[in-house]
Amino acid sequence: MKPIKILFVCLGNICRSPAAEGVMKKLAAGLPVEIDSAGTAGYHIGELPDARMRSHAAKRGYILNSHARQFDPKIDFEKFDYIVAMDKSNYHDLQSFDTSRKYSKKISMLTDYRQKMDAVEVPDPYYGGPAEFEHVLDILEDGCGGLLKVLQK
Repeated sequence: MKPIKILFVCLGNICRSPAAEGVMKKLAAGLPVEIDSAGTAGYHIGELPDARMRSHAAKRGYILNSHARQFDPKIDFEKFDYIVAMDKSNYHDLQSFDTSRKYSKKISMLTDYRQKMDAVEVPDPYYGGPAEFEHVLDILEDGCGGLLKVLQK
């Protein structure tokens, strides 16, 4: 069975999308899925996820060890089945990268899969404190859980 390939996307690929990657990897362990993350901007290419996000994620049992990379329209649109944006800005950026409009059905927002939370997007915790990082992880767990249910159908 061919694995389902999921790419989570935020701005810099050091907080939200690598955390979504870590959450989904744990939730989907043992399933035929490949999970990655990227940023729409190249600010942090090669860096590990933000130390604060790694710390908060580790307390919940998530390992965040990917290195930041920038979304590559020439490769990523073809490679991934699901391209999941963290916020409206990332979503619109991804749509604008799809100049042929060939891949628009692959692009979604993580909050499209939410089950319990009332969030419309995953806020960027970068300039916030511990509460913001915990809130982001709550949203990611809810959205990734919902996405997993979609994948299992």
